[in-house]
Parts: sequence; structure tokens; C-alpha cells
Amino acid sequence: MLRPNQSKVRRAKGGSFAIVASLYNSRYVDAMVRAAQAELKRAGANVRVVRVPGAYEIPIVVAKLARSAKCCAIICLGVILRGQTTHAAHIGDAVTRALMDIQLETEVPVIHEVLLLENKEQAEVRCLDRKHNRGQEAAQTALAMAEVMLNLAE
Repeated sequence: MLRPNQSKVRRAKGGSFAIVASLYNSRYVDAMVRAAQAELKRAGANVRVVRVPGAYEIPIVVAKLARSAKCCAIICLGVILRGQTTHAAHIGDAVTRALMDIQLETEVPVIHEVLLLENKEQAEVRCLDRKHNRGQEAAQTALAMAEVMLNLAE
């Protein structure tokens, strides 16, 4: 069952966060980007948004940012809609594996909201509905993980 987002007040303490988002399925991804940006800005974070053509291109940009920038966390946003072939599943699996590898290698939290969905109806609920917007949820997770990593460093 899909749970609504919880409203949590977190502070970013001026930290820098990146959002890497696909241009593909832009109607849905744009809504997640807006929600994530709003949540991060409400927390006082510095936010950099990088757009890439599709979900498959997200990991290489995340790797570059994680290795070279001073990001507290990186949020990955995309929507993959299943079709009649297994292509979407292959893309989803590859992106998931790559993002996990980058996170473990760099110790920079990578928040994975590259959604593999069955249809447009699922995308509308998870991306366009304010109560269930996964961009907002991703930003809340990024803020929480930045805090965890900061506490571990102390």
C-alpha cells in the first residue's frame, strides 16, 4: 500500500545537495524535481540540479558529482514506464546496481527515486499527487542521510 509522505522538519545547515534527473517522461520527473527542490530549500540547503537525457545516463553524472563535488547527498529522479519488452527492467536493474556501487565507493548518500512503474496511473500518483510525491520523500531522505553521515564523522 502506498503511504503518504510524512511532514518532517529538517535543517540542512547550509549543506549542498545535488539532484540528477532524467528529461525523459518529463511531466512526471519535473514534478518530482520541483517537490525535491522545495523541500531542500525549505531546509536551507544549497541545491544543484543536473538534467540528463534518460534514466540510464543518471549514474555517470552521479559518479562525477560524488567524486568531485562536496555534496551532502545526491538525489536521483527518473521515471521508467514498462512496455511490452523487458527493456525497462534491464534499465532499472542497471541503474539500481550502478547507484548502489557509487554510494558504497564514495560514501556519499545516493537517494534512488528512479521509479520503474507499470503505467501512467502509477506515475501520476507517485509524481503528481502532493501527498505521495516521491521527489519530496527523496529530499527528506537526503536530509536525513546527510545528518547521519555528519554524525558518523564526528
